[in-house]
Amino acid sequence: MSGMTQPKKPRPAIKQADYQRLSEFRYLIRRFLEFSQVQAEDAGLTPRQHQALLAIKGYPGGGPVTVGDLAARLRIRHHSAVELVNRLCEAGLVVRDQDKDDHRRVLLRLTDRADDCLAELSAAHLDELSRIEPMLRRLLDQGRE
Repeated sequence: MSGMTQPKKPRPAIKQADYQRLSEFRYLIRRFLEFSQVQAEDAGLTPRQHQALLAIKGYPGGGPVTVGDLAARLRIRHHSAVELVNRLCEAGLVVRDQDKDDHRRVLLRLTDRADDCLAELSAAHLDELSRIEPMLRRLLDQGRE
């Protein structure tokens, strides 16, 4: 069967308007991410550090966050998350606490400094999100037509 070619799958029927919607969606995402990067850098953080602080503070259920949880939320490898947490601890933004119930687990907690910084960044991000929300809603509503 190695000499035989597989039958070509039929191309999905995508309309020009669909391409335009996807292109506009990607543009709005990039615009928001660029805004976020500039805001983080202006606050003295790397974008990844900002994402980490937000992931810890906004963890689903508000429960304790481990390095493994952080790695999963940021979609990075565990050892990369360990290095990131090390830098956040050195910068005085994150503290490692030993889990009282399971001493093998290390839990991450934001410092007051990180909380203050994240609150400022989040206010700016929510403001920017409110600016692009109408454009996002229009795009999403176009898909229902």
